[in-house]
Amino acid sequence: MAGANSSSSYSRQVPAVDQAARILFHLADPAAEKTTLTAICRAVDIHKSKGSALLNTLESADLVTKDEATKTYALGRGLLALSRSVLDSTDMTRATEPLLTRLAGKAECTAFLGLITGGQVLVVARQEAPSGMSINIRVGHRYPLTWGAHGKALVAFMPEEEREDALKQTALYFHGKNVLAEKENAADYLETIREELQEARRRGYATDLGGVQTGVNAVGAPVMYSDGQLTACVGLVGTFPIESASEYGRAAAGVADKISAQLDPHLRETR
Repeated sequence: MAGANSSSSYSRQVPAVDQAARILFHLADPAAEKTTLTAICRAVDIHKSKGSALLNTLESADLVTKDEATKTYALGRGLLALSRSVLDSTDMTRATEPLLTRLAGKAECTAFLGLITGGQVLVVARQEAPSGMSINIRVGHRYPLTWGAHGKALVAFMPEEEREDALKQTALYFHGKNVLAEKENAADYLETIREELQEARRRGYATDLGGVQTGVNAVGAPVMYSDGQLTACVGLVGTFPIESASEYGRAAAGVADKISAQLDPHLRETR
C-alpha cells in the first residue's frame, strides 16, 4: 500500500516548478519582455512573495535577469545554453542549413526556420547571406504566432475554425504594432487581414512589405506535415526590392516544401 501511495505521488505536479515554468513562458512572450514583479504575478496568478522567491531562484541560475534600475525582469542568458543544447541534439539545423543558405544567398537576406510551439514561433535555424544587408534574427527567439509575413503564412493555412479563433485574439501583430488597440480601425484592419490571408492561400506564401519595419521586406511560407497540418514556417527577411517579393516568395515556398518532405518524420516526433 505504501508503495502504491509512493508511486502515485510521483505523477503529481510540483506547484513551484509549474509556476516557475509559467513565469519563463510568460517572459518568453515578446509583449512581456522587461516586465515587473507585479505584472508577472498577475499573469501567472501567484502571490508577490511567492513570485519574488521564484524569480530570485531563477535569477541565481541565470535563467532570469533583473534590471535593478527599472525593477523589471527578462529571460536570462542561461536559457541560451539550454536551447542550443536542444537544437544541437536534433538533425533539424543540419538538415535545413543547405536550403536556408541557398535561399539567403539568392535574396542576399536572412532566411530562417520557425517551429510552432506553445502558441508562438520559435526560431530553430537561421542563415545569413555572405553579402548584402542581413537582419538580425536570433536562434531561440520567439515571435507571436500572428507576427509579420510568417504569421500571415501560418494563419492563412490554418483550418477555417482555427483561423477565425486566431483572428479573435485581442492582439494581432501582422503589421508590427497591435492595430486592434485602435478600436476605431479594428474592423477595417481585420477585413484587410482577411484579404491578405486569402491572397496568401492562393499564392502559397505571404508578404510583409515594410509593414513591420519601414524599409524591411519579408516573405513567409508554411511547412506542413504530409497530412496538411501546420508545423513550421520558412521566412526570408531583408531589404530586397518590393518588385522581387513574388520571386522570393515562390522561392521560400519551394524551400518550405522541401523542408516539409525532409523533416516530416522528425517534426512528428517533436510535435
